Amino acid sequence: MIAAPSALADGDPASDVLVSFTYFDPIDLSLPPATTAELSAVLAASARAGFPIRVAMIASATDLGTATALWREPKTYADYLDLELSNLFGGQILVVMPNGFGLAGPSSGAHALGAAELAVKALAPGPGPQLAAAALSAVPRLAAAAGHPIPTAELDAALHTVAHERAVPAGSAPLEELLALLIGVLLIGSAWAASLRARPWQPRSGAQV
Repeated sequence: MIAAPSALADGDPASDVLVSFTYFDPIDLSLPPATTAELSAVLAASARAGFPIRVAMIASATDLGTATALWREPKTYADYLDLELSNLFGGQILVVMPNGFGLAGPSSGAHALGAAELAVKALAPGPGPQLAAAALSAVPRLAAAAGHPIPTAELDAALHTVAHERAVPAGSAPLEELLALLIGVLLIGSAWAASLRARPWQPRSGAQV
């Protein structure tokens, strides 16, 4: 039996985050930006394929806030999150804990949901950093088992974009832009030097030298 949402109101961080975002990552675990970007891309591709899903990665009891009784109970926690988010989100909920997965979703998709659960049963999430990798492996399998496979080309394109962003860190400019900036600086410097040669600078009358 799932506790009523009011019993744990505002004490459950993942439910607050999943109202607006597609995934919740562990509070005490800093995932690499490239990993979270990859997960975002896969979740977006899954939604476009007709299988919207939100993921809660729970690395420790701390991530559950006041719902610590649901630690190591991924299925029960997935059902709980599904109940809390039912008025705001109509897709699937995937919970990833070190000891396994929990999946919940619309009752109309019960048969597909059962097949999806079997699709990820062999995966082992593992501790901390392995949670995101497990989620990345599980989402495409779940979508395919539910009859909404993510097109391979779209999935590859999403991951290729992430790989490119990983190779070019955020805030860094492409080589062409850097060369253009350097040439501009050199031209300005040359013009300034030529101006000084044509009319050398002289201090104003009365100024200290």
